[in-house]
Amino acid sequence: MELRIRNLSKTYANGVVALDKVTLTIPTGMFGLLGPNGAGKSTLMRILATLQECDSGSVFLGDIDVLDEQDEVRRLLGYLPQDFGVYPKVTAYELLDHFAILKGLSNRARRREVVDGLLQQTNLFDVRHQRLGGFSGGMRQRFGIAQALLGDPQLIIVDEPTAGLDPQERVRFHNLLSDIGEDKTVLLSTHIVSDVADLCSNMAIINKGHVLLCGEPQKLIEDIGDKIWERFVAKADVAAFQKQHSVISTRLLTGRTLIRVYADRAPGDGFEPAICDLEDVYFATIAGRHTAASNC
Repeated sequence: MELRIRNLSKTYANGVVALDKVTLTIPTGMFGLLGPNGAGKSTLMRILATLQECDSGSVFLGDIDVLDEQDEVRRLLGYLPQDFGVYPKVTAYELLDHFAILKGLSNRARRREVVDGLLQQTNLFDVRHQRLGGFSGGMRQRFGIAQALLGDPQLIIVDEPTAGLDPQERVRFHNLLSDIGEDKTVLLSTHIVSDVADLCSNMAIINKGHVLLCGEPQKLIEDIGDKIWERFVAKADVAAFQKQHSVISTRLLTGRTLIRVYADRAPGDGFEPAICDLEDVYFATIAGRHTAASNC
């Protein structure tokens, strides 16, 4: 089910412009919304989840007006917010069963079937009788996905879901999201580039309330692939290179500083062509170096 966002704007009472005429078309599958903290991602997620009002614009999920038909949207929505709280003294089964009742699953046998199935899907069935207060961060996030999947939603919104997870839990969570995203519209909001690179077939980069770039990750990488150059420099020389070149990132490797620059042609100074990845697209776009047109 396609999600269409047109000219969505939101300014807070203190004058902060969170969203400025954001326009996006989000198809079925995994869509990554990538941006730094404070870019406007969470504001957009809350508006789409019918938890916050916008100032202007329109949002349609298929034929449903998200801003005016909020009850209908909520029946089709699964939401995992950035800060997902749980009752620490309640077991995973008890709380998910409670959420299922709130979702309208009144038949006990059917509800048990759904709850057991979701706990199996999120690999939490064996710990279903443990209290949520004893769950690790990754287990709590997987429980958050389980509650978001109640009611078989067509649109699933996950806000910064892997922040703070260890590498093993991040892999588990990636696998879970990949499975979910095959036949649903999943909007993944994150500041972690690898989450989008690993999971999403379409993406957008947002900063300071503006959509800067969108498209297929591989295509965006190809568009910038011959414009990224790199070399190792002494740490003391980084500032001088930043004055002379469009440096988009610096990284310390084995005691040396690797800098990457954006340039249409070889910049000289010992730079070599770099193997481009999505991080380069992100850094170049956020820095204002890469402004290629794209169809959002």
